[in-house]
Amino acid sequence: MAPCEWADERGDQVRKKWRPGLDKTWTAFRGYLERRSTSGRLFDTGGARARRFAPRRSHRNTQDSRQREYPLVLPEDDLALDPTYPAQSFRSWLKEPDRNEVGPTRSVVYVARPPSVSQSVHFMRSWSGSDAHRPSIQHIIDYIKAFYHGLPVRTLPEQLSFTTWDEGSKTSTAQASKAATPRYVGINTSSESIRLRTRACPDKLYPRQLNSDDLLDAAQSVLPEDAYALILLVEHDLWEGPGDTFICGRAYGASRIAVVSMARYDPALDARQGVERVHAWPASHCAAYIQHQCANSSDAGTVAKKKRKTSKAPAAEPALAAQGSPLHAAVAAFKENSADETDVGLWLSRVCRTAVHELGHCFGLDHCVYLACAMQGTASIREDARQPPYLCPVDLAKLLRATGQTDGGRARTDALLQFCRSQQQGSSLFAAFAAWLEAGR
Repeated sequence: MAPCEWADERGDQVRKKWRPGLDKTWTAFRGYLERRSTSGRLFDTGGARARRFAPRRSHRNTQDSRQREYPLVLPEDDLALDPTYPAQSFRSWLKEPDRNEVGPTRSVVYVARPPSVSQSVHFMRSWSGSDAHRPSIQHIIDYIKAFYHGLPVRTLPEQLSFTTWDEGSKTSTAQASKAATPRYVGINTSSESIRLRTRACPDKLYPRQLNSDDLLDAAQSVLPEDAYALILLVEHDLWEGPGDTFICGRAYGASRIAVVSMARYDPALDARQGVERVHAWPASHCAAYIQHQCANSSDAGTVAKKKRKTSKAPAAEPALAAQGSPLHAAVAAFKENSADETDVGLWLSRVCRTAVHELGHCFGLDHCVYLACAMQGTASIREDARQPPYLCPVDLAKLLRATGQTDGGRARTDALLQFCRSQQQGSSLFAAFAAWLEAGR
């Protein structure tokens, strides 16, 4: 692969050069954005309510169109597969009937630690891989506190635990423990035991998977009365329905519960999953990388044929990220810190990004199609690595409104900066995010 050259934040020049098959999709998507004014596109309110919660930027940043970071859409990414997914404006979010308001008696975000594994199901420890380099749960909680600054974030006092599930059969506990592939296991709460379905992992990355719907039932059963939302962290691989190979997270937004698996984010699995660390966000904005991904897509042959017919000479190289822009600062910090990246830091950053995404659904935020955003949908573990950690102005306005912050997000930015600086020594993503936050002030 050719040396990295950083593409413009918009990415449209790169798409037109390397992905003719996406021209129609991208042109329609960009046209949808450009048909609106900046204020109309970002908030869709026509009033002062959204502006009250809008992030405050300098005059230079507000006026410079280069600060608008469009999503990077590669072949087989979520937006490429579903370009007509409906947008959720600030106004539509505000009027969403199933959205839960934060109130004085329901304001705490709870984080449930991974369930412990009892001796009766000791074989489940082999289902979650090695504990080496696994991120600190406290660090995940601290990141959630910073991201959702303004709300109390607490550890769920109750410790859940996995156990056997008999279901009325005559099978003894000893016999069940010897069969390391039971169809069901149980999860114990302080008041009941809930059945969890298990199955063999389709791609054999792990021996067994747990069903996310059953885990969410367990989360619902332990939701405290003062909870606005609860997120359950698990170390095991998950699936939801028959068509899934795996899922990394799932939320029942209206029920205010979410579950996130750490399993697939283990850096030791990157090679087997085709995840390129060197081109994770923000280094995904690399012209050579984009060319390589498009050339190796499932319909690369068709694309190459079109290129031979329509192009006799290479097109001009895409513009570099604008000097002084948040993305340019993030790329520089990523490159500077990549040599010091640790597996612990990499694993932590990945789990943190998904945890706040799933909690976002509990706040009523839908998948974002406006700009580059942490609330974008993800179609693969490879796309997941390319997603940014920040919220676009649309979803940031929603979050500030939900958490009651009226300072334009300055206190939240300070909290995120403090966390990112504390972890940037071993994490390129947190170093890049800190630089992005600084440049956008």
